[in-house]
Amino acid sequence: MRRPLIAGNWKLNGSRESALELAADLISGSADLSADLLVCPSFTLLNPVREALAGSPVALGAQNVSAESSGAFTGEVSAAMLAEAGCAYAIIGHSERRTLYAEQDRELAAKVLQALSASLTPILCVGESLAEREQERQEAVVQQQLDAALGELETTAIAKCVIAYEPVWAIGTGRSASPQDAQAVHASIRAWLGGLSESLAPSVRLLYGGSVKPDSASALFEQTDIDGALVGGASLNASDFLAIARAAAS
Repeated sequence: MRRPLIAGNWKLNGSRESALELAADLISGSADLSADLLVCPSFTLLNPVREALAGSPVALGAQNVSAESSGAFTGEVSAAMLAEAGCAYAIIGHSERRTLYAEQDRELAAKVLQALSASLTPILCVGESLAEREQERQEAVVQQQLDAALGELETTAIAKCVIAYEPVWAIGTGRSASPQDAQAVHASIRAWLGGLSESLAPSVRLLYGGSVKPDSASALFEQTDIDGALVGGASLNASDFLAIARAAAS
């Protein structure tokens, strides 16, 4: 059975003081929780948050990772550096990276490889725009993104990944796909995995991302193929984030 994963993407938010306070609140509220918790602060907060989380069940991840391992790439942070900083996960291909920074599928495929090479778990984000949804192309778009980022990998490598479906039109807008709409795309992702390997489909965790809130979480997690959430704004509030985690655990 796939254990739920609730990942918090803090984005460009937080000071050292607020990050440490939030980490402490999450630790105190995570006892006996039957779901995995993950927080992804900005790069400058990784070390203090790592120290705060030491010995707790809350994992640390990064919001991005370089497609390069080393060299003259000013401003980049490699997968090995993130692993050394205590990260266990790295978010790759978030819709904001794709749209605001024009990240392309080939670059994202390289980032997945870099993350795996450093024993980081990639959280690959996929999802359609509003125009693509209105054209009912969401499943085709998502599978194209999966082919580009993961299609050249061995199934043993894909088994080490997490996939997050986040409809672009639901990110930071307060809008969310209905549980049934989200499930339909998750089922298509599961089918794509099954086309690669029968053993792969039931093992990979699939997350939903897109304005996930405590009041919408339970209905999402009731769906067969939704194994957790990639949470944005609500992850900055410990009580909201823990409520989402409890909904997943139940």
